[in-house]
Amino acid sequence: MKDLTEGSIASHLVRMALPIGIGMVFQTLYHLVDLYFVSRLGDAAIAGVSAAGNLQFLVMALTQVLGVGSGALIAHAAGRKDRDDANLIFNQSLGLAALCATITLAAGYIGAEYYMATLAADEATVKAGTAYLYWLLPGMGLQFALISMGSALRGTGIVKPTIVVQILTVLLNAALCPILISGWLTGMPLGVVGAGLATSISVAVGVLLMFLYFHRLERFVEFHSALMWPRALNWRRILAVGLPPGAEFGFMFLFMGVIYWTISGFGAEAQAGFGIGSRVMQAIFLPAMAIAFATAPVAGQNMGAGKFDRVRLTFRTAVVMLSCLMLLLTVLCQIRPDLPIAMFSDEPAVIAAGAGFLRIISYNFVANGIVFTCSGMFQAMGNTVPSLLTSGSRVISFVLPAIWLSTQPWFEIHHLWYVSVLSLTLQAILAWALLAREMKIRLQ
Repeated sequence: MKDLTEGSIASHLVRMALPIGIGMVFQTLYHLVDLYFVSRLGDAAIAGVSAAGNLQFLVMALTQVLGVGSGALIAHAAGRKDRDDANLIFNQSLGLAALCATITLAAGYIGAEYYMATLAADEATVKAGTAYLYWLLPGMGLQFALISMGSALRGTGIVKPTIVVQILTVLLNAALCPILISGWLTGMPLGVVGAGLATSISVAVGVLLMFLYFHRLERFVEFHSALMWPRALNWRRILAVGLPPGAEFGFMFLFMGVIYWTISGFGAEAQAGFGIGSRVMQAIFLPAMAIAFATAPVAGQNMGAGKFDRVRLTFRTAVVMLSCLMLLLTVLCQIRPDLPIAMFSDEPAVIAAGAGFLRIISYNFVANGIVFTCSGMFQAMGNTVPSLLTSGSRVISFVLPAIWLSTQPWFEIHHLWYVSVLSLTLQAILAWALLAREMKIRLQ
């Protein structure tokens, strides 16, 4: 365990954010590597894999329930030096992980084709996305165990083992993609099926490596089969903290689904451009998200130790760091938003759609940084309901206007991006106000 209740807050944030950021970069490369090789298969393949990849937000919603809920409780236990409670929460989260994996696989195989038919612009896109999903689903199911183990380590202030495993699995995925998608060496190209299969194999290897680490090296939290059987009280503890952030990712799934649905009338090129642009945006956000992820355990351990001044200082330090980073990224996206899009497609229509998305959406990068920081602080204080409320506000400020716009004869895609900027700004203002209220109540 790493004690985060002493020493420089800024140093703790940077020390944890750097490896978290590296791990997130490699994690994002899963999708970018897939997208790079899939882009050679045509617009329908890009649009299909991108739309299918949106289902990851729904899976991430469930993994967030486990990751945030168990991570926050383990961080509090680590701050109190309560190893028994940390162990109990960790093993209970593994039981929940097995249940969530089963639900994901069953629902995915039953509803994959219907899901793609709802969002895709044409039949070729439906076919590509469905084939990709069928082979990606095993990897999605295994992610629950991976998240449970990684969150437990992060709650105790340890991040390097998780990062090493992420790097190794991404390198494996990068090696498998050209072999399985394009048929390098084997002469048997599998197309989009190969992309899903490469990811599933890589995640399986990652789970095995994390299991070996816990079995041989980890001592603060350990596997205990007797502690994995469901205990209603402890499941409620995890779910009370984890469900609101999980619902937030559920809202992200809804937002992305609405976007794909509203722009489907503009054709596969528009969906492909947005799909590439949204993945690039996720990659751009990685440094800020790394700091936000580091904020939760740093503030969480100090919360558990009753050091409320350090909790406040964690928020101030993180929000300044995040705002500066996001401002720099905004400037870069305003100068040449087409450059990252051109890495994945050489078609002018796709590049124009993706670059237009990035240029407009970058206006809300700083607001996104504020939302990320507030979300990490809500997790640290063990009350994530306010964060859910701020995400829910976007259903009113974005989803409803987007649906209305799509029915208007003068509707253009860029109208959707401006609505997104406005709705995110309103969300940031609400998040700041609710966090100020929460800190005033809890940090007494």
